[in-house]
Amino acid sequence: MNVLIVGTGYVGLVTGVCFASHGHEVLCVDADARKVRQLQAGHCPIYEDGLESLLREQLQAGRLRFAAQVPPTAAHEVALIAVGTPSGSDGTADLTNVFAVAKELGRKLQPRAVLATKSTVPVGTGDKLERMLVDMGRTDLHVASTPEFLREGTALKDTLYPTRLVFGIADVHSSEVLKRLHAGVEAPAVLCSRATAEMIKYASNAFLATKISFINEIANICARVDADVSQVAIGMGMDPRIGGSFLRAGLGYGGSCFPKDTRALVNIAGDVDYDFKLLKAVVEVNQLQRTAPLRQLTDWLGDLSGKHIAILGVAFKPGTDDTRESAALELARVLRDQGARLTLYDPVVRRCSSHSGSPISVLDDPYLAVLDADAAVVVTEWSEIVDLDWPLVRQRMRQPFLYDGRNVLAPYTMQSIGFTFANVGRRAMSAALQV
Repeated sequence: MNVLIVGTGYVGLVTGVCFASHGHEVLCVDADARKVRQLQAGHCPIYEDGLESLLREQLQAGRLRFAAQVPPTAAHEVALIAVGTPSGSDGTADLTNVFAVAKELGRKLQPRAVLATKSTVPVGTGDKLERMLVDMGRTDLHVASTPEFLREGTALKDTLYPTRLVFGIADVHSSEVLKRLHAGVEAPAVLCSRATAEMIKYASNAFLATKISFINEIANICARVDADVSQVAIGMGMDPRIGGSFLRAGLGYGGSCFPKDTRALVNIAGDVDYDFKLLKAVVEVNQLQRTAPLRQLTDWLGDLSGKHIAILGVAFKPGTDDTRESAALELARVLRDQGARLTLYDPVVRRCSSHSGSPISVLDDPYLAVLDADAAVVVTEWSEIVDLDWPLVRQRMRQPFLYDGRNVLAPYTMQSIGFTFANVGRRAMSAALQV
C-alpha cells in the first residue's frame, strides 16, 4: 500500500519503519527539516534498540522516504496522523497540530483515502475531524482511529507483534483498508466506533497507571508494617484476575503517555460532568511518589544544603533516552530547591532540560557521578546501574547512603557491602531468604 504518516516522533517513526518492513511504500513527513535530513541520512533521532538498523534497511530497500512537507497531491490510500498532543496548562490535550494536519490532508488526499488518527486524542475527536472535512467539501474521505499501544524501550516488538489491533471505523471501506494495512501483523482486531477506539486507548493507559499507583500505596504501607512489597506483588500477580504486570513499586510512572493521558481523561470526564475521583487519586499518588527519596535523604543527612547527591538514571525508563515526565528531573528539582549539589548519570541520556528550561549535563561515568557523594539514588533500572561494582561505588562515596527507587537491588547485599540502605517498601532479608 501507499502510506503517508505525518509526524516522526516515537509513534510515527516506529510505525513508519515497521509498515515499510511489511512491504508498504511509506512516506513520513515532519515539519522539522533538520530531523528529516537526519532521518534521510539513516540516523535515528531517538534511542530505541534495533530501530536505526531497521530504518537504514528500509531506506536502502526504497520502501521508506522522509520529507518536510506533504506532497501537493498526496496519492496515498491511507494517511496516519501521528503528531504530538501535549498537555495544556489545565491538563487537556492540545489538538492544534492534529487539526492543522487534518486540514492540510483534506486539501491534498486522493478521493476514498482513509485518514486515521494514530495520535492519542480525546474521545470524539474523530467525529470532529469528519465534520471539519465535510465542511471543506471532502465527503469522499474516510476518517478512522487506530490507537497505538507501543512501549518505549520495546517499541519495535510492540509494533511488529502487538497484543491487539483496534480499528475505530464508521464504514466498511475503512475496515478493509486498515485490515490490508495490517495484513502482515498477527494479532486479534477489535472493530468498533471511533469514539470507542479513542476510549480504549485512554482506558488502557489509565488502568495501567492505576496499578502502578496502587502498588506504590501498598509499598508505603509495607514500609510501616515491616512487610515486603516485592513479595506482596508476587503473591498478588499469581492471581490471574490481577496479573503480575505493572505491580513493581518504585518512583511512579513517567514518559510521554501515562502522565499526559491520565490528566486528559480526568478532563474528558469533567467535560461530561463526571468527577473521576479514582483517576484523580492515581495522578496525585504518582506525583507524591516521585519525591519519596527526599524524605529518606532528609532523615539521613538532615539539612540537604550543600550535600552532594548522585542521581543514577535520568531516562524515565530503561531502553529509551526519553526524559519526559522523568522522576529524575522532578527529584532533581526538589533537591536543588533544598540546596543540594547534584551529579547525574545515565548510560544513554547525555543532556536534558530542567523544569525552567535550562540545560542539565549528564555524566556517562557512574563512578565519577558518585565520587565524594553523600548519598546516591537509583532512579532508572538500567542494567548498567543494577550491575555496577557496588563495593567500588561505596568506596568512592563520602557517606554510605543509598536509596533504591526501583527496588532492583538486594537489600541484604547492599547492607553487607556497607551501605545504609533504603528502598520503596521492600524489607531486608537474610541471605538465605533472598529471592
